[in-house]
Amino acid sequence: MSAAVIPPPLGRDDLTAESSPIAYETGGPDNAVAYVTLNRPEFRNAQNSVMTYSLDAAFGKAVDDPAVKVIVLRANGKHFSAGHDIGTPERDFDTFYPNTATLHWDHTRGDGQPLDSNQRLAREIEVYMGMCRRWREIPKPVIAQVHGACIAGGLMLAWSADFIVASDDAFFSDPVARMGIPGVEYFAHAYVLGARRAKEILFTGQRFTAAQALDWGMVNHVTGREELEAKVDDLCAQMVEMPMQGLFLSKKAVNICEDQMGMRNAMDSVFGWHHFAHAANDADSGDSLGGMDARSMRDAAQKKGDA
Repeated sequence: MSAAVIPPPLGRDDLTAESSPIAYETGGPDNAVAYVTLNRPEFRNAQNSVMTYSLDAAFGKAVDDPAVKVIVLRANGKHFSAGHDIGTPERDFDTFYPNTATLHWDHTRGDGQPLDSNQRLAREIEVYMGMCRRWREIPKPVIAQVHGACIAGGLMLAWSADFIVASDDAFFSDPVARMGIPGVEYFAHAYVLGARRAKEILFTGQRFTAAQALDWGMVNHVTGREELEAKVDDLCAQMVEMPMQGLFLSKKAVNICEDQMGMRNAMDSVFGWHHFAHAANDADSGDSLGGMDARSMRDAAQKKGDA
């Protein structure tokens, strides 16, 4: 394995390889596999903006490296990702970051005050839906290696990948209907789960297992936790043998088919309803999340027996 430092986001020159929320290394046959690792285990890899922009930089590094043919997205710690950061001490809601995924106005404040509706819209176009769409179009195959929790924003990361390989202890959910919001911003639910399963997990907020996700067609393979890395590496070794042009064009062809089936347009439409929900919550309670935070979402899951 060959480790590398990811260029820190603008204004975060304090980050080192040890403190970065993303780790990066290459390995596999001819160092042709880039391993991009979520690295906030103490917060269950909740995604703040430092992580988002560091992740984008890591993907960019892998794309720019001519030796890399396959990218693996994985995580340190007990869980893949608990989703978007809505309450850790390192949440950096008002720190400036450049628009990378989209061209839009500034999506930060810098004064510690809540975002206004235009900034909230710009932020979620950029760092949520925009980044996931950008990563879906990475011209190299991406495998999500998932273990433990993959919740809400964690689903967005996994769904942006081409393959999902999960350990048998992995579990998934999108519980944000508890906030009065119709699912996460990157609304691929009906395409990756089918309409009725999508409705079931949204309407109930229930978690579903790796075995269920396999049965429903959302993941490619399920293995024991000890065999997860080996299974992913085996898939990588097979793809490394393929020509880069064949990999890129095959990925492009399948993505085109999904878009022709309406996924991109449907996602745009649902994103509008997502922001109606934020605005309605804000009008009703002064809180765009409907009064919910990480703790109350966790407590609600525990009452349902999903913890």
